[in-house]
Amino acid sequence: MLNRQTYFIREHVGLIKLVDAYDILDPVSKAKLGEAREEISGLVKLLRLLLGKALLPTRVAVYEGGEPAANRSLLFSIRRGVALFRPRVDILDAQGTSLGYLQAKAFSLGGAFRVFTADGQEVALVQGDWKGWNFRFLSGQTELGLITKKWAGLGKELFTTADNYMISINGTPAPEINLLLLAAGLAIDTVLKEKD
Repeated sequence: MLNRQTYFIREHVGLIKLVDAYDILDPVSKAKLGEAREEISGLVKLLRLLLGKALLPTRVAVYEGGEPAANRSLLFSIRRGVALFRPRVDILDAQGTSLGYLQAKAFSLGGAFRVFTADGQEVALVQGDWKGWNFRFLSGQTELGLITKKWAGLGKELFTTADNYMISINGTPAPEINLLLLAAGLAIDTVLKEKD
């Protein structure tokens, strides 16, 4: 899955839900490549009824493979602890070893954040428009990729919080960089932007 340049992310629809799930699809064939699923404790689910989702810890597991669920394998996970100021989001492999992390950029009006490897080398700056859902992966002046929202229709947009978006990665980066950019794209909706 990490040798691709485009990923279509489709959030599972739900009026009221305590955990989020996303399908990762091939944008051309619509074949299911994998799934991102929020996996949190019962206590965190209970606290979400009382507190804002953005304040509580979360973990999103990203599985490679389609149906049935028994055929999926954990590819990586995205984890955020209690988020007060400039949350750090860790990206971990299937064994729990750090692959990298995301860190909110200090004093950013647009909500930019940086993508780092496990050893602290910056890979990209993710910058964009939180309202219009257009983001760019930047390395200096070089654009590494884009995240653009796909409109799902008036009924779905008005009555649910489900998002559909495209992650496009320019060129053919190394699989570990591709993984970090995919994780950054997923993290925008799963752990950084969610308000409900």
